[in-house]
Amino acid sequence: MFRNVFALLIAVFLIASPAQAAESIRIAFIDPLSGPFARSGIAGLRTFELAAELMVNDKGGVLDGKTFEIVSYDNQGSPKESLIQLKRAIDAGIRYIAQGASSSVANAITEAVDKHNRRNPDRPVLFLNYSANDPALTNEKCNFWHFRFDAHADMKMDAITDVIAADNAIKKVYVIGQDYSFGKAVAAAAVKFLGQKRPDIEIVGNELHPIGKVKDFSPYATKIAASGADAVITGNWGVDMVGLGKAIIDTGLDIPIITYYAAHDGITATFGEKGLDRIRVVHEGAFNPPSPAFAAFNDAFKAANPEMDINQPRIIGVLQFLALAMEKAGTDAPKDVALAMEGLEMTNIYGRKLYMRPADHQIIQDINVLTHTNRGIEVDADNSGYGLMIKSTVPAAGEGLPTSCDMKRPG
Repeated sequence: MFRNVFALLIAVFLIASPAQAAESIRIAFIDPLSGPFARSGIAGLRTFELAAELMVNDKGGVLDGKTFEIVSYDNQGSPKESLIQLKRAIDAGIRYIAQGASSSVANAITEAVDKHNRRNPDRPVLFLNYSANDPALTNEKCNFWHFRFDAHADMKMDAITDVIAADNAIKKVYVIGQDYSFGKAVAAAAVKFLGQKRPDIEIVGNELHPIGKVKDFSPYATKIAASGADAVITGNWGVDMVGLGKAIIDTGLDIPIITYYAAHDGITATFGEKGLDRIRVVHEGAFNPPSPAFAAFNDAFKAANPEMDINQPRIIGVLQFLALAMEKAGTDAPKDVALAMEGLEMTNIYGRKLYMRPADHQIIQDINVLTHTNRGIEVDADNSGYGLMIKSTVPAAGEGLPTSCDMKRPG
């Protein structure tokens, strides 16, 4: 009898042992889960969690059964707090870091990861940037341990200005954005590409505002109206996009508002009927018409999170890409996985190709210009009946843009 009890205790110990826990590959999600941008961060976290479950774990995991586990860390939208949370994650033994909300945060994390890896070559960490768009991250600030899964600001502006250049009704453009690295990159790219493609267009406004601190955007909207602009370009996101968009609409301006992030997180519902065919979004997503795979994933997401949307569907591809690289490498060791990612190709949930460019670790993919509408919508946003429909597509967007990356690879 005692022998049987002893055997049972040993079995229970083995089930709860660290060896079993090691069967999960932990990925730290470091983004805002509180503060003004929490809604966007929480939606991103939920997308990561569901993508890990449906796209990896439920399909047998990786490397003979290892599963992905998403561990969340609230950075409150702060670069300083992000570094604190990054250290916590690394001290906990996590070797994969995912972040995307804010390029200022991404810049801090990529520098800290690079420094950690140089000091600790036996414990390297890999940074999966799913959305931070500052072009510098895969140009002069590139490093071997950073991979970006979204088109950067210049790539997206290249697509936006293709659309503007083809519209002869647009003679004047107002550029407005948040006062940090990404907002500055958007403004610089707008000036550069419009100057190249439509030198006749006058930029009648080019200004930055404090990020996450403006309570009333009506003075900005008034200036836009007074400028005589035929179109607005903005990289605003989160509450700043809601505030700016609502203020512009309330002025009665009937001009296209061409954006990076004017959908989901309450933004689509705010625009509603007034945003019809006026709001344009540059995005890798193909929400409408949806592919069968994306429609199924979206249904599962909405069933679990009825008040949220998949605001950044590229997250799904991040985990699929990571799993594919691990299988190719035959290990989950970050250095080997990073090498396996270089030059890797896969088909995303929309049936389109993703390619990780080895020179700078920048993803190359199709980019769509989408329009806000309620016509033909199968996947809506904010449970509003409005959503995004493909207006035009730029295949392999930005593939021909040069990179200044001079990457130093580990020995």
